[in-house]
Formats: sequence, C-alpha cells, structure tokens
Amino acid sequence: MRSSQQSSEHNPLHEDQHADEQQQEVLEKYDNESRFRVFDNRIVAWGVSLIAVFLSLYHLYTSYFGTPVTLQHRSLHVAVILVLVFMLYPPFKRSKRNILHWYDALFAVMALSTTVYVFIEYEGIIQRGGIPNNIDLIFGAMLVVLVLEAARRVTGWGLPLLASLFLIYGMFGRELGGIFRHRGYEWDEIVGFMYQTTEGVYGTAIGVSATYIFLFILFGAFLQKSGMGQFFNDLALAIAGQTRGGPAKVSVIASGFLGSINGAAVANVVTTGSFTIPLMKKIGYKKNFAGAVEASASVGGQILPPIMGAAAFIMAEMLGLPYSQIALAALLPALLFYLGVITQIHLRASKEGLKGISKDNLPAIKQVMVERGHLLIPLLFLMYMLFFSGRTIIFSAFLTILVTVAISMLRKTTRMSIRDIFDALENGARTAIGVAVACAAVGLIVGIATLTGFGLSLANGIVALGGESLLLTLMFTMVACIVLGMGLPSIPTYIITSTMAAPALVELGIEALVAHLFVFYFGIFANITPPVALASFAAAGISGGQQMRTGFVSMKLAIAGFIVPYLFVYNDSLLLINTTFSEGVLVTITAIIGVVLLGVAAEGFLMTKMPVLLRLLLAGGALMLMTPNLLYDVTALVLIAVLLGVQWLLAKRVGLNTIKAI
Repeated sequence: MRSSQQSSEHNPLHEDQHADEQQQEVLEKYDNESRFRVFDNRIVAWGVSLIAVFLSLYHLYTSYFGTPVTLQHRSLHVAVILVLVFMLYPPFKRSKRNILHWYDALFAVMALSTTVYVFIEYEGIIQRGGIPNNIDLIFGAMLVVLVLEAARRVTGWGLPLLASLFLIYGMFGRELGGIFRHRGYEWDEIVGFMYQTTEGVYGTAIGVSATYIFLFILFGAFLQKSGMGQFFNDLALAIAGQTRGGPAKVSVIASGFLGSINGAAVANVVTTGSFTIPLMKKIGYKKNFAGAVEASASVGGQILPPIMGAAAFIMAEMLGLPYSQIALAALLPALLFYLGVITQIHLRASKEGLKGISKDNLPAIKQVMVERGHLLIPLLFLMYMLFFSGRTIIFSAFLTILVTVAISMLRKTTRMSIRDIFDALENGARTAIGVAVACAAVGLIVGIATLTGFGLSLANGIVALGGESLLLTLMFTMVACIVLGMGLPSIPTYIITSTMAAPALVELGIEALVAHLFVFYFGIFANITPPVALASFAAAGISGGQQMRTGFVSMKLAIAGFIVPYLFVYNDSLLLINTTFSEGVLVTITAIIGVVLLGVAAEGFLMTKMPVLLRLLLAGGALMLMTPNLLYDVTALVLIAVLLGVQWLLAKRVGLNTIKAI
C-alpha cells in the first residue's frame, strides 16, 4: 500500500501536469493574452473551437485561392477575431472564467454584424466615397467601441487608452497650439474614416495581421504540435549543455530559434524558461541572472532571421523591398546581439567557476537528429520558397504548413493525428488573437495620425528637439520607441514606431530600411526595459528573482542590442548593404571582436576581475572597433592590446591560471 502511494506521489504525469499549471499561472500573470476562459459547457467550448478552426481554415483557403476584396477580407478577419475575444476573454480578472455571459454573447453578435454589413452593403459603401450615412455610422461607432474594449481585455489598459487619446486628439486638435494643432474632425468624419476605408481599423496594421502574421503564427502552431519545441531544446542541450555554463547557452539557442518563429516574447520566456531557468539555477547561476538570460534571449528571437516573428515580412510590405534584402540586412546585427549575450554568460560562468551538465545526462546530437532532425525540413523549405522560388510570401507560408504536416508523418514520435491538426488550427487562431486585436487598435492610432498629419508633426518635433545633432535625434527616437513599445506585442509596436518615429530619421537623410530597423530594435527591447519589462518580469516569476533587478540585468546582457542600432545608422555597412564583399567581411570580423570585448567590459571579467577604469576604456575600444572605420579600427586594436596586457599582468599578480579562466 505504501509503495503504491509513493508511486502515485512521484508519478511523472502528475509532475508534468503540475509544471504545466505553473507555466500557465506565470503566463497569465504577465501575459493578458493567455487568460482564456475554460468553459464548463462543452457545447460552448466546441463552438469556440470551431470558430477558431474556421478562421484558420479561411486564411489557409485565401492564401491559396486569393482573398475577397480588401475591405471585406480585413473586416471578416477583425470580426471573427473580436468574436473570439468576447467569447474567450472575461471582462475583468475576477470574472468567472467557466461561463459565457449573455452580454459577451451579444458583443460577439455585434462584432459579427460589422462584417456582415460590409459584405451586404459593400457597393453602397464604395459609391458613397467615404461619406457615411446613418447606418454606416452606427456600425462604424460599434466597431470602434468593440475594438477598444477587446484591446482592453486582451492587452490591458495601455493600448486602448492610447487609442482613445488619439481619437480625442482627432476631434479636439484645433484647441491645441504649436506643431500638433490641426483643423479638428467631427466624430462622424472619424468614424467613417475608421470603418469605410483601408486607412483606419482596416488599415495596414490589420492588413498584415490578416495575411502574413496569421499564417506565420499558424505555421508556428503546427511546428510546435509536431514537437519542434522539444527538438530545439534537445538539440541545444546536445550542442551546448556540456560547456561551461551550459544551461544558459542552451537557453539562448533554444529561445532564439523559437522566438524567431513565434514572435511572442513572454510566451517564449514561459515555455522555454520553465525548462532552462531551473537548470541554470541548479548549476549555480543566481536567480536574477538566470531569469535575465531567458528574457533577453527570448526577446532577441524577434530580431533574428529568417522569420523575425513575422516582422521581416511586414517590413518588406511597408518598405516595398524584397524579403531577402530585409533578412540579409537584419542577420549580422542579430548574430552580434546573441554573441554579446553568450559572451557574458560564458564569462559569468568562468568568474564563478560554474560547470556544464554531465555528458551522461545529455542527449547525443546523432540521437536527437535521428529522432526529430527531419523537423528542420519545413524551415529549410520555407527559406527556399522565400529566397529562391519567386512565389509570394503568403503562398510560401501556405505550402510550408502543408509540408510541416507531411514531414511530421515520417516518424511516430512527431506524427500528427487528425486531433493534433485540429488543435494546431485552433491554437494558431487563439495565439493570433492578441496580435490581431492590437493591430486593430493600432489602426485607430495610425488612422488618426494619417488623418491629422500627427506622424509628420511628431517627426518634426523629434528633429527639432535633436537640433542639428543626429545623435540627439537618435536618442529621442529611442526613448519614444521604448515608451510606445511598453506592454505591446512586437508587431503592433513596430507598426506604431515605424509610423510615428521612423519618419524623423528619414527626414534627416537616413535610409528608410535603416530607420525602420532602428525603431524596430528599440520597440522590441521595451520588453526587457524597466519600468514595464514584461518578458523580464515573467522570467523573474519563474526564477524567483526580483522583477526590476532581472529587468536591469536583462538590459546589461542585451547591451549589444542597444548599441548596434546606433552603429548601423552611422554606417550601414553593418547591415551588409551599400558595401562590397571584402568590406563586408572586414566589418563582420571587427564587429564580432568588438561585441566580444563589449561583453567583457559589461561583465567586468576576463582573466580576473577588471577595474572600473579598465572596463570603461575597453568598452570605448570595443565601440571604436565596431564602427566601420579603418583609423578607428587601428586605434582600437592598439588600445585593446595594451588593456589586455594590463589585464594579463593583473591576473598573473593574483596567481590565476589564465588559460583555465578563459
């Protein structure tokens, strides 16, 4: 009897279930998008699942056969997303989460009616040329209110409040003075613009949500269902688990890969971090540091090609550039970012004498590749389609999803059943809700900015504050991007910052691609920048560390990500554009050395503990080396050689074995 009880207490199934519950608890605490209802009524639960599956199937269908006219397609996307929001998300944290309230069912019907009206009255809407009649205004006002309420439930108060302020600004801007004054618009004009055109709620933001974003989120859901997450974890363990500070490097590799695919920093922190953070703590990393490693690595995935959390495709759409050019430009800065993180991880392990995981407890690379290596085929196929096939991004995503299902069938451990495919379709739609709702709310903001010329006014204001100084303008733009990006998903953040902040840099003569990458970086890193650093806070929730402290350590680990954007603005050779092959090789080598030395300066350790003055001088030399300029490179190398010589003497004085230390 006793042995039976012990067996029950140590049942791995119970442990896995408990771990899943802990993951969900942390996820819901820091990520509003994960606070779904779980219905007691099975009919309601199945109804919600079928709506989600319908939305996924609709997007798969339109990616192959083509979409309806733009306004109808986008309105249907928004309406079904809103239906899912009001059915899945309770109005308040303390609301019951096992039943569907009558008013939420009413909101869902109202949301659906907005697209039904667009389909029925489409010709009339077009013929009226943006001049709404009374019925148009009723449905338009309904849509605006429903979008604001849905955004509040899914993303929190920040985004709907910002959108509401923009709506108020649109109506009462005539009362302001200075550069932000405009003629003012009536409520009827604003509602008509938001509902009847492709510049408001149905603007660019929801356009990319209804095409690229949804499909690549769905692709990520199929990859996860096939076991890609487990494959990345196992492969990272096999590659780096045995090295010094191995679990932290495993976290960086696995989170980088997954973050690039799913683009959801907080969710990535929780899913990968629940596995890697305990391992990091077990070998001796402090709580705050372990959490910071996972947070910075997860956020960095969104700047890592080939997918960049779908941002690369949106950037290509907004700039009218080939996807391949965006991915190539983003590659070196992203790799430099991860190199900077791994450098600090390795040095911290060296400083504190931390080891890796025993080889006996690690999977073999050959075994991992035999079991799940075929899951790389869909990613390779996607890259082929995007770079070499000449087909559209949407069609490439559609085919890659089909290939993912087919490839998963090659082995029993990854084979997807009909139920798995159904779950992937449902999970993809559920995961897309947060980004889609945020994009709809961002449409209100961008719509007002377009209507009133606010974006141009803000750009002029930033330039005016910076005066003739490019550096000051960059700093003001950085602050604006971080503030705008606090608490928002990465894609809406990019759309807002590219609309509001990037024009300031373009006005100063910065190339559009460079400006967009600059604002994208800082909008993304808002997730690890206190006081609102959701990715860091979620990691602290898992590690048991202090939230703010974890946020600041995350910033230190991500220091290359905060500096590299400034460097590629001053010299776009770091983006491997406007440069020759030999220049590109030289820039890459010097940038790599510079980032490694910057990590040394940030950690304050190489062969022994480094004095503050030496750290500052080394950081200066590293920055000079990362700046593509031959004179700076030579000066920096001389300075660095002297500093490393001094460091070697200091290490020798304290009797350290320098070879073992590094």
